[in-house]
Amino acid sequence: MLLLERDHILFKIKKIFFFLIFLSLLFSLSAQTKTNDFKNKIDSLLSSKFFSHTLAAVKIYNLSTSEILYQKNNLLLLRPASNLKLFTTAAALIFLGEDFKFNTKAFYTGQILNKKLYGELYIKGGFDPFFKVEDLDKIINNIKKLDINEITGNIYADVSSMDSLFWGKGWMWDDDPDPSAPYLISLNINENVVDVITEPQKIGSQSKVTFYPASNFYTSEANVSTIKGDSTKIKVNRDWVNRRNNISVSGYQYFNDKIDTSKVNIFHPELFFINLFKEKLSQYKIGFTGKLDTLSKPESAVLFSTIKRDLDSVIIKTNKESNNLGAEMLLYSLAQKYYGNPATAENGVKLIDSLITLIGDIPENYRIVDGSGVSHYNLISADLIIDLLKYIYTNKKDIFNLYYNSLPVAGVNGTLDKRMTVGNAFKNVHAKTGTLSGVSNISGYVNSVKGDTLAFTILMQNYVGKSKPARTIQDSLCTILSLYK
Repeated sequence: MLLLERDHILFKIKKIFFFLIFLSLLFSLSAQTKTNDFKNKIDSLLSSKFFSHTLAAVKIYNLSTSEILYQKNNLLLLRPASNLKLFTTAAALIFLGEDFKFNTKAFYTGQILNKKLYGELYIKGGFDPFFKVEDLDKIINNIKKLDINEITGNIYADVSSMDSLFWGKGWMWDDDPDPSAPYLISLNINENVVDVITEPQKIGSQSKVTFYPASNFYTSEANVSTIKGDSTKIKVNRDWVNRRNNISVSGYQYFNDKIDTSKVNIFHPELFFINLFKEKLSQYKIGFTGKLDTLSKPESAVLFSTIKRDLDSVIIKTNKESNNLGAEMLLYSLAQKYYGNPATAENGVKLIDSLITLIGDIPENYRIVDGSGVSHYNLISADLIIDLLKYIYTNKKDIFNLYYNSLPVAGVNGTLDKRMTVGNAFKNVHAKTGTLSGVSNISGYVNSVKGDTLAFTILMQNYVGKSKPARTIQDSLCTILSLYK
């Protein structure tokens, strides 16, 4: 009897054991089916006609479960375009530190007697990419506090903190005069561009064209007609071939159109800076008849004004707007801090190489030459981008929130404000875009419906024509990621 009972119990245990195995297999098959379904959806998108002549590299990593969900061509070296800003801004946060500030300083030499400065003024650039025209007022108010009504000497721009290379290695000569290719210097103002504002008037008349900041540093001519037709075409140019600051505006504008704002870069932005400063002095009725030039300040110069800008504001604007000047000034600031003056892009890149080493990769396996990604020389992989996103998320909790919040948000702001405006990706995807001729990339973070945080990178290149087809596929892929279960 005891043997029968024991056999019966063993039989029940075996039945439960095999049932558990069955459930485990069933769950495994179900999970596998879901995983396969997820991969099949991605594969389906990446096998569209668009990719018959276009290369795609994709990698998706589940940060919550430490699992690779998908990868394709992830080791190929491709042009990152502005996805490189992910590395530059991360290096700035790590190696400059969150407390770092950009400083634009004003000095004087000589003596102040009877409300006259018998000496020179020096404005020393500190790589602030977003110094505004309004910031000039702060410096002049500090001149007023010194009880100065006249400057008898000269005004100099001190740009000795940086080398003389005004563009990045591998930048395209014919990108000039586009604002995305600003001239680089340690003393910047209005992002080194002139805003061209065109406002339609009565049909058959000339549109109203104004320039900001207004200055006699550049010349301008405008011929824009207000028309009855429902289209607008405005061309803004500068005599970039001869590197002259002669701005021309031409075209036509629909009479019922909104005010149009275009931008054009300016040559010798450091001279633009001190010319605007001189014009501001006149507005404040401070006399000045000296010359404007570049010169390093002497050691004996007296500091009387410092305009500061926080690092976080520069990181946010650089990533949200994909601002190239911001990225390059971060790179030069890194170079200056660790290698001294004059700062060079080459020394700045050494800090990005240090970041690559920190995340566990080998810098020599990649090529990085600037901070913004404008250069076609840059080559990195999808693997490297994911390794960076993983590292910041996992190992740098102290800066992750700032880094994450600096990225454009789908359908909300930055370069993603008009993308993924509906569906589960809306307000969910935080990612950096990157665009060059024949290149469209997007990399960042997304939260799935399951509650997992995913890091992803989608690199597409070597296509002809507009980027819209690539972006449409990227947006669909991001939606698939957001629905991952």
